[in-house]
Amino acid sequence: MELGTGLFTCQRRPDDERPTAEIYDEMLELGRVIDDAGLDSAWVSEHHFLDDEYLSGVTPALGALSAVTEDVELGPCIALAPLYDAVRLAEDIATVDQLADGRATLGLAIGSNPREFEAFGVPTEERVERLTDAVALVRAAWSPGPLDYDPAFHDVDPDVTVTPKPAHDVPVMLGGAAKPAVRRAARIGDAWCAPSALSVEGVGKRAEDIERVREAEDVDGDFQVYVLRHGFVADSREAAWDAMKDGYFFLQRRYEEIFSGDSVVELSADRKAELKEQAIFGTPAQVAEELSDYREAVGEDVHVILRTYHPGIGTDRMATAIRRLGNDVKPAL
Repeated sequence: MELGTGLFTCQRRPDDERPTAEIYDEMLELGRVIDDAGLDSAWVSEHHFLDDEYLSGVTPALGALSAVTEDVELGPCIALAPLYDAVRLAEDIATVDQLADGRATLGLAIGSNPREFEAFGVPTEERVERLTDAVALVRAAWSPGPLDYDPAFHDVDPDVTVTPKPAHDVPVMLGGAAKPAVRRAARIGDAWCAPSALSVEGVGKRAEDIERVREAEDVDGDFQVYVLRHGFVADSREAAWDAMKDGYFFLQRRYEEIFSGDSVVELSADRKAELKEQAIFGTPAQVAEELSDYREAVGEDVHVILRTYHPGIGTDRMATAIRRLGNDVKPAL
């Protein structure tokens, strides 16, 4: 069982007066802590055109993280595939992989915010086709020799050779909870990432479905299941919740605004209770006990990404939680 953290969103809460550069410096400082703590992965997340400055440049951020880490897997969780020129995406991720000496993973999804698609001039009805085409294109770009692929959404000569090539076979992770998304990951991906709202039982059922699809369609190769959850580690459940809740609720309120298009001044009491129930927080022993449920549901190879980055709660608080995640929780798993 592997354990990572993030997801770095670099958002600015209304009460946060730090310059943008200091928020990015916080990401790099926490990246060093993740690496030093012996965790397995660190992740960034992507959205666009938001007044809280949600991270948009995931590949520059990953390049910077590659320079301050030595061992952890790095990737976007997730990049919005339909919004990219997939040749440039292949080049950028290959560059990150070279900088990181073969530690990159490319996480992709179809996206769901119509305002982002409108701003980029991308039809939302093409999301699935653009994702599928992007996966095929980056794989072709990373293969030896010329591209030898004629993409549907990118005007590029199949005879060109895309450089650089990555330092290793970069895995492609696909996100989504709906059956078509999960089965698409089984067919064309190397990994699937379960969203944070999905129950342990839901993750297990989808992992079984992935195995059935890959066996029935004779899909070769290793396949990794990742699981996203929000959480925190402290001396007690009360202390952990007190540390994370303001940043956690801010993040979730912003997600509701992103996906609904409506202003959300405050989360309802019922929604806050639901979110608290979904989070994994407490002492190292309590967190380890809850995380171990995924081993039983999916198997030893499951990779949990416990989101300890909650905007604006303080660098030292997050660094302490990350150290305890690596030093105390991971060995217990």
